[in-house]
Amino acid sequence: MTRTKLTRRGFTGALLATSALSACAVQTAPAKAHVVVIGGGFGGATAAKFIRLEDPGIAVTLIEPKSEFVTCPFSNYVIAGFKQIGEITHNYNALTGTHGVRHVRDIAIAIDPATKTVRTGSGQSIRYDKLVVSPGIDIRWGAIEGYTEAAAEILPHAWQGGAQTLLLRRQLEAMPDGGVVALALPPNPYRCPPGPYERISVIAHYLKTTKPRSKILALDAKDAFSKQPLFQDGWNALYPGMIEWVPLNKDGRITQVIAGEKTLVSEFGQRHRADVVNVVPPQFAGKIARDAGLANPDGGSAGWCPVDPITFESTRIKDIHVIGDASIAGAMPKSGFAANSQGKFVAKAIAAALNGRPSFAPVYANTCYSLLAPDYGISVADIYRATPQGIVAVQGAGGVSPRTPADAAQFRHLEATYTRGWYSSATREIWGT
Repeated sequence: MTRTKLTRRGFTGALLATSALSACAVQTAPAKAHVVVIGGGFGGATAAKFIRLEDPGIAVTLIEPKSEFVTCPFSNYVIAGFKQIGEITHNYNALTGTHGVRHVRDIAIAIDPATKTVRTGSGQSIRYDKLVVSPGIDIRWGAIEGYTEAAAEILPHAWQGGAQTLLLRRQLEAMPDGGVVALALPPNPYRCPPGPYERISVIAHYLKTTKPRSKILALDAKDAFSKQPLFQDGWNALYPGMIEWVPLNKDGRITQVIAGEKTLVSEFGQRHRADVVNVVPPQFAGKIARDAGLANPDGGSAGWCPVDPITFESTRIKDIHVIGDASIAGAMPKSGFAANSQGKFVAKAIAAALNGRPSFAPVYANTCYSLLAPDYGISVADIYRATPQGIVAVQGAGGVSPRTPADAAQFRHLEATYTRGWYSSATREIWGT
């Protein structure tokens, strides 16, 4: 694809702008309606904040058991050692203090569409007029034989930010120089399509600078992946001879793990033993969405939640909107940027519906940035529209980083700067003031 004339800086800035909305005070008048949001990540926290910005007369309750959210975006950089876990950890103080969102620190365990209530682990029953479900992903334990929650304490997935991120980091630090890091990579769809390949890259950076005789073996359940030429160009330039990628057609799909032996077993029986093993397993929508019947029970989209492309209202249950990684969003990938974009438009759709206004045609956006080293970035960007065929990418409105820019080193350095700029801007917009 070719680039538009809009600069990356301008593109990102425009998408993060909020059209002259000002912060609202905590409401004191009776609420005209009550919206409950389940999940305080990129999608849920965005929706909670922007519903209040759209209409301060709407009461919003966020059900999220944690007091802080550790992002999956940028967790690869903690694993590689050039970020600290505190730098990707965000609290809800601005949402509650500045924007008047009520935070219920509890887990949502059941949704009753008939009574429009959410039941929590502590026994609360919270009624809603509209419900936003943004539970992220769960791991499909057992989809790979032997890969259980206990096995993940030996062979971490690190695909949800937090303790698993730090476990994989500690294992890399303890590995001797000359060791092998093996990764088992999942089939589509899954959270953050370029994420595993960025992880390969930044682990390679860590090994090159601290344990240069080490190797990386990437065993993939796919024959192709997001931004593949750009990643492989970077691997050849930055880490020659360090990374071996084995695609599906070369017996790359892992079907069994033997955790105690740190061994991966491929579809045709080849055994791969390594010093550090990172398994990124198949995934599906968070448990509350599946238990509520919001996810498809079977077929190629089993475990993910179908939605109306304009409002992200569930096509299975009325007055419930599913956003972020848990949803089936057509051509949109499962990413933090996409979830943030969806949260804003869902806020507009809910505010319009509760005020008796007509809906509108949203324009969604996503940019996936990846670092191959602290000063080497690449990206892919797209704009999406809702059509009768679902959410589709607008032809010519996006693009990928060029493979051979005129000043390659400077261009990759700028893309790395934009990567950090996006994260700073997005997290400040979502969890800040």
